[in-house]
Amino acid sequence: MSTPEAAAKVDARPVRARFCPSPTGTPHVGLIRTALYNWAFARHNKGTLVFRIEDTDASRDTEESYQAILDALRWLGLDWDEGPGVGGPYGPYRQSERRDIYAGIAQRLLAAGELYESYSSPDEIEARHKAKGRDPKLGYDNYDRDLTDEQLAAFRAEDRKPVLRLRMPDRDITFTDLVRGEITFPAGSVPDPVLVRGNGDPLYTLTNPVDDALMHITHVLRGEDLLSSTPRQIALYEALQRIGATDFTPEFGHLPFVMGEGNKKLSKRDPQSNLFHHRDRGFLPEGLLNYLALLGWSISDDRDVFSLDEMVDAFDIGRVSANPARFDQKKADAINSAHLRALAPDDFVDRVVPYLIQGGVFPAEPTEQQLATVRAAAPLVQERLIVLSDAVGMMGFLFAGDGFAPEPASAEKALGEDAKPVLEAAINALEALPEWTTAAIEQALKDSVVDGLGIKPRKAFAPVRVAITGRTVSPPLYESMELLGRDISLERLRKALG
Repeated sequence: MSTPEAAAKVDARPVRARFCPSPTGTPHVGLIRTALYNWAFARHNKGTLVFRIEDTDASRDTEESYQAILDALRWLGLDWDEGPGVGGPYGPYRQSERRDIYAGIAQRLLAAGELYESYSSPDEIEARHKAKGRDPKLGYDNYDRDLTDEQLAAFRAEDRKPVLRLRMPDRDITFTDLVRGEITFPAGSVPDPVLVRGNGDPLYTLTNPVDDALMHITHVLRGEDLLSSTPRQIALYEALQRIGATDFTPEFGHLPFVMGEGNKKLSKRDPQSNLFHHRDRGFLPEGLLNYLALLGWSISDDRDVFSLDEMVDAFDIGRVSANPARFDQKKADAINSAHLRALAPDDFVDRVVPYLIQGGVFPAEPTEQQLATVRAAAPLVQERLIVLSDAVGMMGFLFAGDGFAPEPASAEKALGEDAKPVLEAAINALEALPEWTTAAIEQALKDSVVDGLGIKPRKAFAPVRVAITGRTVSPPLYESMELLGRDISLERLRKALG
């Protein structure tokens, strides 16, 4: 049982939190939310964040996925104090390099009677349940706990390879979850778990608590899906204390599920679960982290947009909700847009240029003239972007050159036969302008089209907008025309008229 005395021991220690993903597949937003909460918790409490890789499952773990996790954390700016690339006093920090440590601890636990050899096969366990009229799928029945020396010798003589199981305590296991409050698992509700396979391979049930114990982790903040494993881990911590491998049990906090559409748990098949999907769209790291922070926590009741520094200052694990959080793409987009608008102009340009290159607007090495145009256009488009990749459609018309052509759908909507008088009036007025400035362009178009033709402004300028920018939605029209220049603007209007 997690006692007040044990909790006091943890409270008296410097905070040591950890993030310990398995390198399987592409980083999931739920995984990153867990990393963010641990990072913020450690930073808020002036503690240490340990980054550990749980890569003992050779059939699922890949080097590609490991590198993707590193890439994700570095892109997001979530740094760590101990772990791969940093080192630390309790390494190595990849479980695949710690097998000798697990083997040594397992032998100590076995010698102390905390673990025992279990020879029952799944078929034998099922047969015993059937013989006693129980559900055959109940799972392990703790049968091997009390095998005699003679029975053990007989199994060994058959060359059967035992798994090693932890002897669970015959009492309730109660602990205070930092998110959910007091939780009790009744005595007998958790069968003795396997910690080591018959071939000697350690399982998560052993490696995870052993690493936490040897790395002096004080707080375990992890997903709700791991709540059912907590009583086994608490029992193992107690066993590790009895053999002198540690002297305390950490505190646990189980974070809410991240849900997708239809209130189903967000799965790896859902596009929005893929962290790199959001990066490819052009999310800012700070925008995405701000939104992920809201999946279970809030900085205040009336505020959604905040910086990472503000999150660290305010983060309180007690404010994390136990209720599932739904990933809302529209809200995520809105928060990212708010962060985009807050960028300094030069910062915005630095971040948007890679997307313009990727979108084919720029060559791999943009010219100084192209960069100058982006800087000039930044105030026009920054307010209108949701994600950085939107700049490709929003700014592409400025760099299209001779290959410029309006989008077919926009042209069909705005450049029909009734656009002809608007375009003619616009061309005549603009050709006569003595100076090519935003104010002069605006006045000329209003005088010639709105007043001259008696057309309402919104309808009046749609043909001009599509002729100039190629889209019905664009940056401000008059400023865009000034940026394009007189010759290109008039050339596009004439081409649209023709």
